[in-house]
Amino acid sequence: MFQKRALITGITGQDGAYLAKFLIEKGYKVTGTYRRSSTRNFWRLHYLDVKKDISLLPVDLLDQTSIMHALREVEPDEVYNLAAQSFVGDSFAEPQATAEITGIGSLRVLDSIRFLNPNIRFYQASTSEMYGNANQTGQSENTPFHPASPYANAKLFAHWNVVNYRKAYNLFATTGILFNHESPIRGIDFVTKKITDGVARIKLGMSEKLLLGNLEAKRDWGFAGDYVKAMWMMMQQSVADDYVIATGETHSVREFCEAAFSRVGLDYTKYVEVDKKFLRPHDVVFLKGDPSKAKRILGWDPSETSFISLVNMMVDADMEKYQNPERQMKQFLKHI
Repeated sequence: MFQKRALITGITGQDGAYLAKFLIEKGYKVTGTYRRSSTRNFWRLHYLDVKKDISLLPVDLLDQTSIMHALREVEPDEVYNLAAQSFVGDSFAEPQATAEITGIGSLRVLDSIRFLNPNIRFYQASTSEMYGNANQTGQSENTPFHPASPYANAKLFAHWNVVNYRKAYNLFATTGILFNHESPIRGIDFVTKKITDGVARIKLGMSEKLLLGNLEAKRDWGFAGDYVKAMWMMMQQSVADDYVIATGETHSVREFCEAAFSRVGLDYTKYVEVDKKFLRPHDVVFLKGDPSKAKRILGWDPSETSFISLVNMMVDADMEKYQNPERQMKQFLKHI
């Protein structure tokens, strides 16, 4: 039986790990890339118990030769480009690095596919941050983009390159405009993880306060495990296109705090404080996706994991992390 081959850039991140798990369950042979110059951070792959089932290649998105070597070696049927400098706050401090990795890095992958094998299917991880402070509520594929950060600028550059290469070279190049999606393996730099980690630490007496930025910022939050399924579904279509992936609901950071602290029986108002150092130079205040197209064409269901279920899942995982560190370490060491 023919076994499909997938190459995932950025496999060590949240989405890369969940996508690897999903594709393995679909019978794919999965290869992931990581940066040779960076610390080898494979803990998410261990957490989801997939590292033993994948191959790993050192690839640098700043080096097109490195990308082309990986494509020749793996000969993938599908390439999922998830690698990026993905923290919005850091992009203001490192705008050039963000542009190189997140923007031009994607172009290098796309151009390498065009040159080596235009039959490879390509997925680009676009982002709701490209909308910025859009006037329209319920952002769809037709909503104008208004990026409000160097990260969003770089992602928009990558997004338009995919659209243009699809039209100019007839590549199967698709984009998923994913709204915020979280999980227990979200990075601590992201506000959702910062909240759930802080809740666990406060509940267990390890901390007294949680310092945050704009509590009124509203986002459309979903579960990363549901969103990677949508990525795969896009790649199985007969025609490549662009899709908004979102829940269609919006909640504020304050609401997230309230739900997370309530999970452990605490009142968030007694522990959460606003610190101006966490406010961004230019903040996006409201994002809400319209997933109608994805539901209609892909048959994707954005309601598999509710907002409260997501918050509870993350809080429970962080409580477990601090209450049973030995159990987690044994689980980790078992797969090394």
